[in-house]
Amino acid sequence: MDILNEYIEATNTHNFNEVKKLLHPNAVYFFSDKTCSSHEEIQKFFERTWSVIENESYAAQDVNWLFTGRDSATCTYTFFYEGYINRKYASGRGRATNIFVKESDEWLLIHEHLSPLPK
Repeated sequence: MDILNEYIEATNTHNFNEVKKLLHPNAVYFFSDKTCSSHEEIQKFFERTWSVIENESYAAQDVNWLFTGRDSATCTYTFFYEGYINRKYASGRGRATNIFVKESDEWLLIHEHLSPLPK
């Protein structure tokens, strides 16, 4: 589905206003160390990450659409990021689950869950 690619592209602009266009008003994010349940909290988390990982590039690999219906879709994938932390190249990966809902003919992200890969 195109919505995941649109979301990844918006994330890579490092402009939260672009990301926000694709967020449902009730979006909730589960990160390894924090739950964000408002656009303001989500924005702070994104902007903090972008400030720590300079020139970050985010990508989705091995995308698996678990369910695609008329009004909702759920996928899992391995996320990959790279950028610079304290001027040194850094990269990492983890796993992600995204849930999208369709409202007024528009797909929006209502939930994202990111976590480390199992050991």
